[in-house]
Amino acid sequence: MSWADGALVGFDTETTGVDVATDRVVTAAVVRRDARGTTVRTWLVDPGVAIPEAATAVHGITTEHARAHGRPPAEALEEVAGALAGALLRGEPVVAFNAAFDLSLLDAELRRHGLPTLPERIGREVRAVLDPLVLDRWADRYRTGKRRLGDVCAHYGVRTDALHAADADVLATLDLLAALCRRFPGLPRWDLDALHDGQARAHRRWAESFNAWRRAQGLEGPGAELDWPLRAAGAVTEPARREPVGAASPAA
Repeated sequence: MSWADGALVGFDTETTGVDVATDRVVTAAVVRRDARGTTVRTWLVDPGVAIPEAATAVHGITTEHARAHGRPPAEALEEVAGALAGALLRGEPVVAFNAAFDLSLLDAELRRHGLPTLPERIGREVRAVLDPLVLDRWADRYRTGKRRLGDVCAHYGVRTDALHAADADVLATLDLLAALCRRFPGLPRWDLDALHDGQARAHRRWAESFNAWRRAQGLEGPGAELDWPLRAAGAVTEPARREPVGAASPAA
């Protein structure tokens, strides 16, 4: 049986901003989908800091609403991390669009509140992760256009409703992964460990190319992170697993 026929656990956050080291979780969703159906868990968090207007414009959560109705961050983050760690220990892939952002920010938040990170909870590096953004870039490398969640869903004919709510984004991401499997039927035949490692390499190739383009344009700033699905500081390293010979992309 392919991994595509088993349980998948989707994850997404909405946050105070886009810096994984300093910004905070405002909402989170963990969605488990298997042959029996879909279970959705959501959290509204009081991040303990003001939510910038630019972030509120994206996800709709104000500082006042989060303070009045949100859970204490350590309490909510413990539950979120526990749900993801449980999935990984059961061998259920975690599915996240732009996983390196959400997983790295979550681990930074866990460290901030003195809680075990995901690698610490499972006793190894975080795997297997499936990231439709990375898979799409890998399988259709030269396609032009933006690759935000809504754009990629539109390209693959995936219906989206109310994006920028964490639960809606997770449901769209799981549907997008299913669409990728239909478009690239070789994808579900990959071994999960090999597919995880292939995504890490594909992301690094893209990030190096993107950063080289930024330098050529004279753009300032740090550019794209090379590590996936977690920044190196949040990961426990293991020996690399060999990719199957001839499997150059997830479409193979």
